[in-house]
Amino acid sequence: INTSSTLTEGAVAVSKDSFSNALTKNIMAMLVWLALSIINSSMVHTFLRHSLFYENPRYIMFISMVINDALQLTLVTALYVVSYIFRRIHASVCCFLVILTTRSTPLILAGMAVERYISICYPLHYSQMCTIPRTLLLICAILILTATPPVTDLLITTVKDPSVFHTTIFCDHSLLFRDRSIYYKNCVFDGTYLSFVALTLLYTYCKIMVTAQAASTGLASVKRARNTIFLHYCVPVLLFQLLLCMLAFVVPSLQAALISLFPRLSLEIRYIFFLLVYIIPRFLSPVIYGFRDELFRKYWTRYLACRGHSIIRVRPLLLKVNL
Repeated sequence: INTSSTLTEGAVAVSKDSFSNALTKNIMAMLVWLALSIINSSMVHTFLRHSLFYENPRYIMFISMVINDALQLTLVTALYVVSYIFRRIHASVCCFLVILTTRSTPLILAGMAVERYISICYPLHYSQMCTIPRTLLLICAILILTATPPVTDLLITTVKDPSVFHTTIFCDHSLLFRDRSIYYKNCVFDGTYLSFVALTLLYTYCKIMVTAQAASTGLASVKRARNTIFLHYCVPVLLFQLLLCMLAFVVPSLQAALISLFPRLSLEIRYIFFLLVYIIPRFLSPVIYGFRDELFRKYWTRYLACRGHSIIRVRPLLLKVNL
């Protein structure tokens, strides 16, 4: 049995939030979820309304990232709120929820970086290399790849420790899959996964910068390409995204270590990691790749403005009806 799992379980049992703290944390989590859900749903609606978006591989990958983040945020927020109502749930239910919580966003970001790299460095081959069927195939491959680790965790636990599925636990990956081999396997997978994403982002960024600097600055197309580069590959943003990717991979071990050192602060530690790993990245990606994209922002803000005007027009009508 993993020692960190035992420490985590003990810490969960020791610490307990007061009613006011629990209520504040849950209200904040629900408000953030509601705000991000409104943003994400408006982006999806904008995407579906205009063919120039759903016929473009770049925006297909972007909206798949938005939908994935929205689903993951909903699931994680629901788990967080439910954990205050039911301290323990059946392990089989927890297993189903853990398998659904995939981490496909970093790979989708890498796919978007490769798409920009091809469009700028190999523009003549872009239409042949970046097609809609290939984009959909890539998204399916990413979802299958990111679902593989939790599925293999399930198979290993079924063989080595099947009795855990007949118990009730605090729903946490380290408490559900406690075999030591799972820990080492996930360390190898996470390290490979993170290295691939980081190298892909850095390589495409460097190649695009070299291509832009080598091209003539007098061409309007090159100026647009250069604007795209600095828009989507701003160095601080790139480094911050890599940091968030690293947090997503190291958070189980880091969280278990901190909880073992400060067992009475386990709920506060979990809440901080909940914000850093699950909330901030879900807010950052739509803002960077949606709001800062000139074409998408044009249609997105137009949709939001139309919705705002329609709400304003409806209110006087409702007042007249009531009178």
